[in-house]
Amino acid sequence: MTGKTIHMGNETIVLPAVKMLWINWIVIGIAGLWLIFSTIYTVGADEVGVIQRFGKYIRTTDPGLHTKISFGVETVKKVKVQRVFKQEFGFRTTQAGINTQYSRQDFTGESLMLTGDLNSAVVDWIVQYRIKDPVKYLFHVRNVVETLRDASESVMREVVGDHSVDEVIVLSRQDIEVLAQESTQNLLDEFETGIDIVTIKLQDVNPPKSVQPAFNEVNEARQEKERIINEALEAYNKVVPQAKGQAEQTIRQAEGYAVNRVNRAKGDAENFLAVWRAYNTAKDVTRRRLFLETMLDILPGMDKIYMIDEQQKGFIPLLQLQAKEAAK
Repeated sequence: MTGKTIHMGNETIVLPAVKMLWINWIVIGIAGLWLIFSTIYTVGADEVGVIQRFGKYIRTTDPGLHTKISFGVETVKKVKVQRVFKQEFGFRTTQAGINTQYSRQDFTGESLMLTGDLNSAVVDWIVQYRIKDPVKYLFHVRNVVETLRDASESVMREVVGDHSVDEVIVLSRQDIEVLAQESTQNLLDEFETGIDIVTIKLQDVNPPKSVQPAFNEVNEARQEKERIINEALEAYNKVVPQAKGQAEQTIRQAEGYAVNRVNRAKGDAENFLAVWRAYNTAKDVTRRRLFLETMLDILPGMDKIYMIDEQQKGFIPLLQLQAKEAAK
């Protein structure tokens, strides 16, 4: 077995045949490993593989072990379709955790907005999204993340412009989030970005720093106004029901007194009518009974009682005589 001669400049090197055989096997092994690794690929559990043949989309593969044509004929791009991504507006998180750190860079250019009542507000928000169509995500839009950011900022400015500053800061935050999510999703679907908006959440919403002291004074005045109104309503709810209760009680007492008087009058009238009917039935007996009842009422209260005969005349001289005897 002869060796191989290699000429290097003025020198000639002869390699042994056995050494050349090992070099060939090493080259073949490296080529075989490269062929294997360029043909076999793995797709993670939270992603899919998008296969391109000479740059043209061919198929999408699910998680697991797969093969493709090597030598650059087919290429694979892995897209994480199960992961929820986040975009921040008005701020940037540099380090998340228990003590989250934020970038000191000024992002008011994307968060300073004009409200519907011509006030200014600094609106910070986040967009959480998931890739629902990896093919559209990769091939239908040149820069899908920038498109998402531009669409979200445009929609948020429109929604904020339809609400007052109080609604944006406090009163209608949830309604604004829902409207912004629906409008942003419709816009991204129209652009065929392949993105599904999971949620849009407003973070800090404040007036600009230059007007924040005046805004705080306005809020304090409104709170004072609300406090005074609440105190007045409390006094109203305490006094008015009490007065209504007393009036209702007086009315019920008057109605009860009226019913009592009417019933008593009806009872007296019925009693008089009953006596009158009995009198008409037996006038002599009734007259005697009435006389006797009257005497029973009068006689016990008299000091002297005079019994005289019906035929007696000159009753007054007898009274004068008794008066003289009593004087002696």
